[in-house]
Amino acid sequence: MHTLRPRGTMKPEITAAVSFLSRFLRVKGHVNDRQVQTFNQSLQEILAEHYKHHWFPDRPCKGSGYRCIRINHKMDPLVGQAGQRIGLTIQQLYLLLPSELTLWVDPFEVSYRIGEDGSICVLYESQPVPVGMPVSAGASSALGNGSVSSMVDSHLSCKEEMRVLGRTSPSKAYNNMMTVSS
Repeated sequence: MHTLRPRGTMKPEITAAVSFLSRFLRVKGHVNDRQVQTFNQSLQEILAEHYKHHWFPDRPCKGSGYRCIRINHKMDPLVGQAGQRIGLTIQQLYLLLPSELTLWVDPFEVSYRIGEDGSICVLYESQPVPVGMPVSAGASSALGNGSVSSMVDSHLSCKEEMRVLGRTSPSKAYNNMMTVSS
């Protein structure tokens, strides 16, 4: 078993999740570029603070529920907080974001599901980097920007079980929202 990176290395995962949510604000309009940038920066800071004692690269599924961003009948409070920082009300956020969204931000993987019966799509995936190896040597990808790195040895995704139960293709309405580019 490899010794993994320090616990605090969560920036790529948070960036992927926040970029995905920010894209909805851009696509649906009514939010200018400066507001989107502020939302993006605010939500990254909020999530980093929220996750700092709940990030376990050696056991990626541990804390997955705590790190899950959920919008359904209730707005995720962290997303709501970032929205309020740019002057958006909870009601406005509901209009800009999918009404049913689950976003899992886990070490080495960020994935989402739109709708309760939607399929789970991976936004970001990477391999653990053994201690002593440069971070750039760890394979990572955002889907659509090259090959997807495979899961590590016996590491299974927290969502793997749900993935086999859902549809095999994403919702057509959100097909263009599947990739996160850096």
